[in-house]
Amino acid sequence: MDVGFIGLGLMGRPMALNLIKAGHTVHVWSRRRASMQPLLEAGAGDCASAAELARRAPVTISMVADAPDVEQVTLGADGVADGASAGHIHIDMSTIAPAAAQSLAERLAARGVTALDAPVSGGEIGAINATLTIMAGGDVAAFERVRPLFEAMGRSATHIGAAGAGQVAKACNQIITGVGVAAVAEALNFAHKSGVDAAKVREALLGGFAYSRILENHGQRMLDRNFKPGFKAWMHQKDLRIVMDEAHRLGLALPSSAATAQMFNAMVGSGLGEDDSIAMLKLLERMSGSADE
Repeated sequence: MDVGFIGLGLMGRPMALNLIKAGHTVHVWSRRRASMQPLLEAGAGDCASAAELARRAPVTISMVADAPDVEQVTLGADGVADGASAGHIHIDMSTIAPAAAQSLAERLAARGVTALDAPVSGGEIGAINATLTIMAGGDVAAFERVRPLFEAMGRSATHIGAAGAGQVAKACNQIITGVGVAAVAEALNFAHKSGVDAAKVREALLGGFAYSRILENHGQRMLDRNFKPGFKAWMHQKDLRIVMDEAHRLGLALPSSAATAQMFNAMVGSGLGEDDSIAMLKLLERMSGSADE
């Protein structure tokens, strides 16, 4: 397929590279030209704007930070809508609020563009290894049309429902992963403060009902003190802000999410925002007087 890709950061760059590896023709644009260079060297087409991407390819993808960025690259000056022809599909794989995804879909539809919200889970490793989990909302026929692109970037792609439904699924994912990271960090810090080998505690827990992928993967990274970002803490903070904003809108109690959101606020406020979200352990250690940077 012919596809344009916008947003070549920690996640977007390997995702676009995997599209090239799968044989798709990829055109790229980024606000930072340096971000484009690895893709250009891999054979991607060089575009001067998001509008030019849309003129060259019938499908465009955005992987950017938040809803204002998505709006700018799709509906702003020289955005996707300015270059799109009838039948164009735009896939936003960023994590934004469900209501924002619905609004963008409606406004893009008025410009003749079919929008899919298709956020992902799996972090940088999943993006590199093309093992992302993709959750999509929007027109099901458009979803099926672009399935080969999803298959090149991820291990699974599920159509959840109407516009915004993919973002609802991603919010659910971020609740579970955020609370899970906090729980594992609390448990390992508790073990350490109790004078017990945290590695052996983790080994024992992996054999019981406490087993989770977070305990297995992130728990080991916490023990190794590998806080290199695969998913930065400020990003998880942003995602849980979306969760809590939606909870307020719905009048919904999410007590565990609220407490975890405050922990991510504290991480960012104490200078840990650029670390991986598992640096929650470092925050807890500081709070308990057992910091081991």
